[in-house]
Amino acid sequence: MKNLILGAALLAGSAAAWAQQPAKPVAGGNPVFPGWYADPEAAIFGSQYWIYPTFSATVGDTYPADEPVGVRKAYAQQVFLDAFSSPDLVTWTKHPHVLDTASVHWAKRALWAPAIVAKAGKYYLFFGANDIQNDQQRGGIGVAVADNPAGPFRDYLGHPLVDKFYNHAQPIDQFVFKDADGKYYLVYGGWQHCNIARLKDDFTGFVPFADGTTFRPITPQGYVEGPVMFRRRGKCYFMWSEGDWTGPDYSVAYAVGDSPFGPFRRMGKVLQQDLRIGTGAGHHSVLQKPGTDRWFIVYHRHPLGDAEGNHRVVCIDEMRFDKNGRIQPVKMTTQGVRAQPL
Repeated sequence: MKNLILGAALLAGSAAAWAQQPAKPVAGGNPVFPGWYADPEAAIFGSQYWIYPTFSATVGDTYPADEPVGVRKAYAQQVFLDAFSSPDLVTWTKHPHVLDTASVHWAKRALWAPAIVAKAGKYYLFFGANDIQNDQQRGGIGVAVADNPAGPFRDYLGHPLVDKFYNHAQPIDQFVFKDADGKYYLVYGGWQHCNIARLKDDFTGFVPFADGTTFRPITPQGYVEGPVMFRRRGKCYFMWSEGDWTGPDYSVAYAVGDSPFGPFRRMGKVLQQDLRIGTGAGHHSVLQKPGTDRWFIVYHRHPLGDAEGNHRVVCIDEMRFDKNGRIQPVKMTTQGVRAQPL
């Protein structure tokens, strides 16, 4: 009888101890991880989700003496990229400084808007650096490479991949689109201009188009920056951000076409401020859960009542399509999305 009582007590104690353990979160909540981050690039590698954002530095007290007068002090602090990984979109692990300008000799500041691709066992991280304002300044879009999605990434080319204002597009906000035929394209551009260029198989440069050009303009109506492209059911969806990135009117719009070259038909806005949730929602990426038609939009937004343009946080919400393939307006939430294990 004593052994039975002791056994029952041990079971009761184990149950009580188990009950005291924190329950695994069902939903992630928005923002999905702490800190000022923006321009999130989302990807899936193996059994992990990954997010590569811009570090959204706030204005500091000092900046390098050789910077031109009037430069945004925050840009001088944006000299590294962090990454975050998750098995389920709910719990996130930070991987600090996966890329640093110390490993890219030509990059000095404004390390922005990463895009990442896995190919042949390597991981290629495309990034913008230096926020160049003309063709005489050094900088533009670069490429770094690593053997692991957590880095460390090192400069792949030793020089920018794109360092000029082709078709008036500032060389920033790069996105790499792999089409159904296996070809890779760089879609990029700020200053209200967007280009597409076909990448070489080893990402060291570009393959000219049949007409001899390398950079083809595909700027849709209303485009400002932050292009994203994906296919769903044979259609090519082209998304971008418009408005002022520091202001509440920043938003995401999209168009649809049959190929990455268009022509694209503007369909309207799908993500914009909600004065109950947040403002300045934009510069996003898109995730499709493998083997399903579940889609998620990963984006940044400003907290309510915060007027500092660099105060941006990364959020995830579900992105749905109607029966005609139109993207429905995204409902921003504070709850975020439920766990989506891979």
